Amino acid sequence: MSNTIIDAVVGEPEVLEDEITAAQIALAAGVETDPAWLALKQAATDLQSLQVKDGSVPDEQARPGASALVDIIVESVAALAPRFPHEAAYLEALQADFRKWQGEGLGVPDFLDSLVAFQPQRHRVDGIRHLVVFPMYTQNGSTDRHVEALVVETIWPEFIAALEAGDYSNKLFVSLRLVDFTPGYDTNSAVLFPETVAMREIPTFTWGAIFQDREAARYRRVVRAASEITKLELPADAASLLDDQQLAERTFVMWDIIHDRTHMRGDLPFDPFMIKQRMPFFLYSLEELRCDLTAFRESVKIERELAGRVAKRIETSEADDSAEPLTEVEAQTLEHAKLVQYAVIFDRIFRFAITGSRVRNYDGLGGQLLFAWLHQKHVLEWTDVSLSFDWAAVPDAVVELGDAIDELYWKSIDRPKTAHWLAAYELVRSVLTPNPASVWAEGLPREVLAGPPKGYTDLVMDDEFPLSMFFEALDKKMKPVIESTVGITAADA
Repeated sequence: MSNTIIDAVVGEPEVLEDEITAAQIALAAGVETDPAWLALKQAATDLQSLQVKDGSVPDEQARPGASALVDIIVESVAALAPRFPHEAAYLEALQADFRKWQGEGLGVPDFLDSLVAFQPQRHRVDGIRHLVVFPMYTQNGSTDRHVEALVVETIWPEFIAALEAGDYSNKLFVSLRLVDFTPGYDTNSAVLFPETVAMREIPTFTWGAIFQDREAARYRRVVRAASEITKLELPADAASLLDDQQLAERTFVMWDIIHDRTHMRGDLPFDPFMIKQRMPFFLYSLEELRCDLTAFRESVKIERELAGRVAKRIETSEADDSAEPLTEVEAQTLEHAKLVQYAVIFDRIFRFAITGSRVRNYDGLGGQLLFAWLHQKHVLEWTDVSLSFDWAAVPDAVVELGDAIDELYWKSIDRPKTAHWLAAYELVRSVLTPNPASVWAEGLPREVLAGPPKGYTDLVMDDEFPLSMFFEALDKKMKPVIESTVGITAADA
């Protein structure tokens, strides 16, 4: 998750989730066609063209038109508010923030009061919708703090609620589905984070949201194409993810809820995202990969435990009380635990590795590292221009890579920062071939080693670990597919 949201994880603040009835959920059904929403969406979109990067409207000639658009937004929010009774406090504060911004001449917006009132983590009920309007930037989308408006829907199946109430507590995690949105989200952005909102001061953040529908839709399109290109024969359960959007969404919820909480758990030699610090980008590669591999490892553990109970019941008499059948929730957990493993592997190697530029692409590097590790462990093979996996051996091989990163972290608690950086580089280098021009690979000069950390980071190449020949070829064939996923939603998958 992001830098400042993690700050609130420490101590796991108690979240009192509100009671939500079926009638409340039904109120917002079809709201995306409500004239008030359509007016709000259009007004926000029109207002964006009058705002500059910081969200203000400095052009005096544009202000009357901008003010009229704010009127439409406020009136539309008021008209829509009865359809979102669980958001009453937020929508009231939102109207006040818009009027305050309008009254002060449409300078740099400050929506702190409405942001503090927006508490989606209290409404983690499957199907409940939210109206979200803020001046904000969108990560992996627009860097401008313009007014964006969204209608979103919570994804919170029963088995996820059980996981969160048990060993995988994550009170800040909110799982969402995009229903309709303004242009800032017609991008690659798959998150809604409070620190992106324009505000006068930074409060303690109590939530962070991910759009699992976008992640799932993107995954389905990319993996379907990549498996065809690489002639990969998917196991039946892995193939089911490509045919069922809701199944894929629930799988990504399970992956993300475990990944998200991992950032502040384990033997951490540093606070990965709490302290804004400049580090070589491969450190972020290892941190993101560590969290993904923790989700993988935990899913393997869950699968083996529940599958073992099923096997025990089959082997013994059904009347044996020591071999109780799985509950419906446990059966769903078992199914999704296996699917999370496929999702981590295929999203990492087929999408992450070749998405984005080669400029300090830490997610891309993590995908390259996972692919090369599995290949060198001979559980992934690229032979006769086709890709194959030894699926029985894959779980232990992936867990082994996670263990290697965990050991790096554990040892580095006793190391100076730059020594940790060097050790991390050696771990990556033991699997991936560095750029032939790399100063790090050749060995940093003594004066750099004896100097401040800035000297180390200055010598990291933008593409310190270039794509392998396999990924270069795959990238050329997959580029149009990956580009087609910009702005994708469940309806497009």
